[in-house]
Amino acid sequence: MSFRSLARAAALACLVPAAALAQGALPTMQLQLGMHLVKAEVAATDPARIRGLMFRESLHGNQGMVFLFDAKTRQCMWMRNTLIPLSVAFIDDDGSIVNIEDMQPHTDNSHCSTRPVRYALEMSKGWFAQRALGPGSKVQGLPTPR
Repeated sequence: MSFRSLARAAALACLVPAAALAQGALPTMQLQLGMHLVKAEVAATDPARIRGLMFRESLHGNQGMVFLFDAKTRQCMWMRNTLIPLSVAFIDDDGSIVNIEDMQPHTDNSHCSTRPVRYALEMSKGWFAQRALGPGSKVQGLPTPR
């Protein structure tokens, strides 16, 4: 392979994450936490949950991502290829926040629910704390478990 071919392949590889994000716009849902409304992208498939908020350069105001899992189990998140610091709230079937974990960009540390849950909501780091939301706070608007 020539240097020119290698350079072209490397350039195309760098474009894959952005192209993948552009092609796969996720549906959104509105959630309510107390008086706060959140516009959450919905990650309900394995590919969407795996990609999560990777490669995003920003997350504005009350935007976030809600992860809908197929089964109620202990869920864990990590920040590989994630560029921005996030907080994740693990949420029980009744909408109660179980625990919240702050996560740093570019890490593979596991941040897990303290008990089995079906939902997780990622927001900008500190979003929950700034609004005095914590374990026991309710999230409204989540789909009813199947």
